[in-house]
Amino acid sequence: MARVHNFSAGPAALPESVLTQIANEMLDYQGCGMSVLEMSHRSSMYQQIIDDAEASLRRLLDIPQNYRVIFLQGGATLQFAGIPMNFMRTGRAGYVVTGNFAKKAWKEAAKYGDAVKLASSEDTDFDRIPALAPVRERASAGDLDYVYICQNNTIFGTMFHELPQCGDAPLFADVSSCFLSQPLDISRYGLVYAGAQKNAGAAGVTVIIVRDDLLEDGPAFAQTPQYMDLRLQAQKGSMLNTPNTFGIYVCGKVFRWVEETGGLEAMAQRNWAKANLLYDLLDNSQIFHGTAQKDSRSIANVTFRTDSDELNAQFVAGAHERGIENIKGHRLVGGMRASVYNAVTMEDVEALAAYMHEFEAEHAPSPRSL
Repeated sequence: MARVHNFSAGPAALPESVLTQIANEMLDYQGCGMSVLEMSHRSSMYQQIIDDAEASLRRLLDIPQNYRVIFLQGGATLQFAGIPMNFMRTGRAGYVVTGNFAKKAWKEAAKYGDAVKLASSEDTDFDRIPALAPVRERASAGDLDYVYICQNNTIFGTMFHELPQCGDAPLFADVSSCFLSQPLDISRYGLVYAGAQKNAGAAGVTVIIVRDDLLEDGPAFAQTPQYMDLRLQAQKGSMLNTPNTFGIYVCGKVFRWVEETGGLEAMAQRNWAKANLLYDLLDNSQIFHGTAQKDSRSIANVTFRTDSDELNAQFVAGAHERGIENIKGHRLVGGMRASVYNAVTMEDVEALAAYMHEFEAEHAPSPRSL
């Protein structure tokens, strides 16, 4: 059976070459007579796997030496609580609410202290990144432990194209759905984290990159569970308990693939070419329209719809018939969404664009009805 054109928002498409490598090593990893799935995380062979994954990621992102890389489980959702538990040390932090996951993080943080909403685009259904001047003004007061953003909003198809000015407060970012899609200047952040299932690997691994000095004072609260204590996790090299060994192995394969295909500059060029093919189509369509404002559009998630729920459903059904999968929008917003992550090829996007043209030719209003 031929592989489909997979536009899933996550778990997302993986590079075929990576899948082939994994399949070839499934029963016997590099002559050791066992699968990585069966390997002790305390073995020297597995230590080499996790060390190589971190080294590849450090090269890709040019991570400064004063940052630690941690591989955890629990996804972004665990970090909604983990971040305030570790870093809301004086009891106040700032949040920019730009979508569903940023809103969840803000609500979770409010359980542990004063989570100040610095800016929001909820009044226009999260169709944009809000003006960031209020963030700079509020952060200048100097009483925020950190400023938190979700850099790319998977559901709503928006993305920060500039970072907020945070004064002395470190910037923390959930970069799950734009991670490794383009260069990322780690030195601009105190902490970034990403669920691997978009661009970095398989579901079940969360990559955290955190500046050393933020770990010096330990958790903010004595009751922080040890698994969520990032200082302890960094000290233990992501090995406090049994990590997601196979998931980290897959991440390492993906990191190497990104390196071998030109690195993040080349990846950004390919990703914007894919996204802009769809954005240009939407800007010239009679029946489809994008749902994100143009200056906030995402590199990773192209969200669009028609003016009819019935037509939206017909489009999704027709896509399935043509081997175009996971194009239905998130249940919160409906419509359609094409997630054009790293492993989605230009050929995949061209197949979707061709179908969109075909659908429009069939359903666009005739000249007489205009």
